This record gives sequence, structure tokens and C-alpha cells, in this order.
Amino acid sequence: MRPIVLIILLWLGGPAMAQNIVPDVQEDVAQGQALYAYYCATCHGSDGTGNGPMSPSLVVAPTNLTTLSRRNNGVFPITRAVMRIDGRDPLVSHGSMMPVYGDFFAGTDVMTKTEAGQPLLTSQPIVDLLGYLQSIQQD
Repeated sequence: MRPIVLIILLWLGGPAMAQNIVPDVQEDVAQGQALYAYYCATCHGSDGTGNGPMSPSLVVAPTNLTTLSRRNNGVFPITRAVMRIDGRDPLVSHGSMMPVYGDFFAGTDVMTKTEAGQPLLTSQPIVDLLGYLQSIQQD
């Protein structure tokens, strides 16, 4: 095959091929629940509704994590959630960026898919946490 033909084929089919080569990363919902209880419940509450014991002392009230999908037209906002957790989309709520545990969640050791099916680099703890957060979404 001529190099130019190969380049054109890759250019035309690249996005579709990229979606198909991103492996399905397995989330561990139980591990995600444990991570949530340890790192997130203090602010977001044990039930995810934003009523954790630290919530009254925060400048910005913690988000109700059980309604993320509902507030996003029924689609869980994977990209935004990942970027809030890992600090790429910072939220200053108590004098420092959320999360205060960012070093634990940092890393790009796994690839998951956005809600649109595009590849997104993140860490395994975030994938596990996303699995748990998706499991607590209310209709």
C-alpha cells in the first residue's frame, strides 16, 4: 500500500479506530465505595448528597453527587467528574483546590472513555470512584 493512501485511511478512520482500540477498563465499584468513604464522604456525605460533616465549613457547598446524571440530561458527566477529581478542572471551595487528596488520585495510568466514547487518560482509583458514583445516581 502506498504511504499516502495509508495516511489518508488513518486520517479518515483515525477517530473511529481510536474509539475501538481503547480497552474497556474494569472499575471496581466496591473499591470505589471504599475510596469514596475514605476521601469524599467528609464533605459530600456518606450518601453522596452533599451533607458531610465538613460541608458547613466550606465556602462552596459540596455537590449532590447522586444527581450528576440528572443534571446532565441523563448522562453521567465522566469527563467533568474526572477533571474535578484529578484537579484538571479545579474548584476552590475551602482555600485549596478540590481534591485535597489530589496526589492520591493523580496519574494517567489507565485509559477510560468519555461519555462521548473518546479516550480519556486517568488513574485506576478514579475509574473505581466513577464506577461507584455512577452506581448511586438517582433517576
